[in-house]
Amino acid sequence: MASVNEWIVREYFETLGFFVIQPNKHQVVARHKHDVEEIDLLITRPGQAGVFNSPKEVVWNSGNLADVQRAVVSIRGWHTDRFSPATLRQNPEIFRFTELSVIQEARKILGPGSIVRILCVSDLTATADLYDETLAMMRKNGVDGVLSFRTMLLELIDHLDTVKNYEKSDLLQILRILKTYDLLKDSQMELFEGRKK
Repeated sequence: MASVNEWIVREYFETLGFFVIQPNKHQVVARHKHDVEEIDLLITRPGQAGVFNSPKEVVWNSGNLADVQRAVVSIRGWHTDRFSPATLRQNPEIFRFTELSVIQEARKILGPGSIVRILCVSDLTATADLYDETLAMMRKNGVDGVLSFRTMLLELIDHLDTVKNYEKSDLLQILRILKTYDLLKDSQMELFEGRKK
C-alpha cells in the first residue's frame, strides 16, 4: 500500500513543478531505520534554496507550497485512521523525519540551504480541540506543513483536463477517465451542493 500512497504524493508534487527524489526503493521492517531511510521522498525545484519562513497555518495546500524550494516529505497514508494527539503519542516515530540527523542526510542529496519538513497524512481528527492540539504537536515536533490526501487528490482532480490524454501517468489517466464519466466532480462544483441522502 505504501507504493500507492507514494504514487499519489509523487504525482501531486510533480504536477506542481517539483522534481521528486526517492532515496530508498526498499522498505525496512526487521531493524531500526538508518537516518536516510526515514526519508520517503525529497522534493526540489531548480534554483537557489533561500531561507524558508514557515507560514502560520500548519495545514497546507498548493498555495502554501509556492515558496518551497526543497523539502523532506514523510508519507503516512493510514486511510482508516484520523491523526489525533493520541495517534501521535502512540507513534513518535512519525516525527523521525524532522530530526537534524535526517535533515543532514537530505542535505547530502539536495545541497546546503533551507529544507522544509512536510508530513502527508490520511486525515486529521474532526474534533476542534483535538484538531488544534494535533497541529500544535506536529509544529512542536518540527513539522512545517501538513498535506492531507484529500487535499492532494482534490487538487489533482481540479488540475485535470478531460480532453487531454495522460498516458504517461497511470494515476492521472485513471482520474481523468473517472472525471470524464462524471464519477468524479471538481471540488468547486460541490461547494454549495446539499448532501445527498
